[in-house]
Amino acid sequence: MKLAIMQPYFFPYIGYWQLINAVDRFILFDDVQYIRHGWINRNRVLKNGGGWKYVTIPVKRQGREMKIKDVLIAESADVSKIVLNSLIPYKKMAPFYKETISFVSEALSTVSDRHISTINEATIKLTASYLGIRTQIDVSSKLNLDYSQVKGPGDWAFEISKQIGAEEYINPVGGRELFDKQKFASANIKLQFIKPRDMVYQQDGLKFEPWLSIIDVLMFNGREKTISMLNEYEITE
Repeated sequence: MKLAIMQPYFFPYIGYWQLINAVDRFILFDDVQYIRHGWINRNRVLKNGGGWKYVTIPVKRQGREMKIKDVLIAESADVSKIVLNSLIPYKKMAPFYKETISFVSEALSTVSDRHISTINEATIKLTASYLGIRTQIDVSSKLNLDYSQVKGPGDWAFEISKQIGAEEYINPVGGRELFDKQKFASANIKLQFIKPRDMVYQQDGLKFEPWLSIIDVLMFNGREKTISMLNEYEITE
């Protein structure tokens, strides 16, 4: 069984979906510390006239040790309104605006929970289904995992892989330096890394902005083309 683990990001970039598509089981890692200015409550989309902007979901002020699964959205925040308003510029420039805005609106309407991780879990699962991804997606806090042997950043994936019986663990290539290949090998777990190929597509004649939210990819490429882009990656050891 091929495994990957990532924190539950908010409408993440296409590389996240390539990783989900490359494995048999994907775990949303929500029982670790929430870090501000990451990708849990924000992502990037195009703005009027070119360039990118953040779409940010306000969250309540967090204590230093608060875990991702416990982070609440600010009481005054209307998630659907924030996201849909941020996508208005696409209406005049994106060929697949209508179908994409319909999907995003529907996805956001399916969950009323005020935990950002729950919203992300729901939208990740719905987007995976929309893209034809059949990978099993689970949430770490619901798996009764034992983290007592975790000593450093590279140990989380190793311990989880052992406990759920993974034969192969795949991680984004940017995190390569965190992992001890021999340690994984000692437990008969093959360690590999995924690297998205460079992808350029038309953004209404504007200067191309890479690695924006999957929403941007869908807006300009549509569902079927985006599905084909899920295989544009390389696996290395």
